[in-house]
Amino acid sequence: MKRIISAAAAFAAALSLMTGCGSNSSSSNDKGTSSKQLSIVCTIFPEYDWVNQILGSHTDSAEITYLLDNGVDLHSYQPTADDMIKISSCDMFIYVGGESDEWVEDALDDAQNKNMQVVDLMEVMGDSAKEEEVKEGMEAEEEEVKEGMEAEEEEEVEYDEHVWLSLRNAKTICTEIESRLEIIDPANADDYKANLASYTAELDKLDGEFKSVVDGASTKTVLFGDRFPFRYFADDYGLDYYAAFVGCSAETEASFETVVFLANKVDELGLGTVFTIENSDGKIAQTIIDNTEDKNAQILTLNSLQSVTAADGETYLSVMQENLETLKKALL
Repeated sequence: MKRIISAAAAFAAALSLMTGCGSNSSSSNDKGTSSKQLSIVCTIFPEYDWVNQILGSHTDSAEITYLLDNGVDLHSYQPTADDMIKISSCDMFIYVGGESDEWVEDALDDAQNKNMQVVDLMEVMGDSAKEEEVKEGMEAEEEEVKEGMEAEEEEEVEYDEHVWLSLRNAKTICTEIESRLEIIDPANADDYKANLASYTAELDKLDGEFKSVVDGASTKTVLFGDRFPFRYFADDYGLDYYAAFVGCSAETEASFETVVFLANKVDELGLGTVFTIENSDGKIAQTIIDNTEDKNAQILTLNSLQSVTAADGETYLSVMQENLETLKKALL
């Protein structure tokens, strides 16, 4: 609730500033300043990189804003007044559309550009979007039940919003982004089609490499002493998994029961690796290992692309390639 109120306050501030702000404002993560350029706003790094890949040589003709370019996590992001201004007047806005993006509704309701192309990743995935899964052994999230809340609100289905971690989903989403680019810039449609074809071939190639690694693996289970945002990825390759928390969890402390359960799974399955995601301090993973029988498991990190910045010099494919190399160390 606090995040929604903050977003509303930011939007109110944005409206008060709108008349004094031009559409060609720039920042360290924008490309170009001409008022005639395409203006595209993305929330997370994969969207930002996909747009760049599909635009290709036309990136110089676009102002591309990456809202989370300061490394803030999607789950804790709150838009600034400047962010809301950029969204209001852009030609295309791309966002995840999960629980973390509840602030977007207000931004779009009062947007200046009524012809804006809006790409909601969860909407693009349609029936392929998966419900958030609470696996055996996961730490239960503490939830406040407000007095007077209706039963159906309490039972509202929550979907896993980490759709970008599937290379197959990435292909579907990029196809949608390309089709929207054709709408706002039909003159360069042929180039966008060609760039999409080239990029999806790269996605397919890396997808095949992941499949080969998992198919040849001695174990097909991964265990995380951390949050688990890799549900779509795991399902793509038939991997089973155990983890301390669900992907969107705000919990940081694992209970004794959770640690013991996961440590027992390491022993039972003979796992040689306990995974973390980026920016983890590794404490939970190490505690799990300390409670196993031989205490020799390694800690490896899979990058969920939730804190990559433009300045890092990475691409979606380069990060996923690094994840492939990490997975090889764990599974082979």
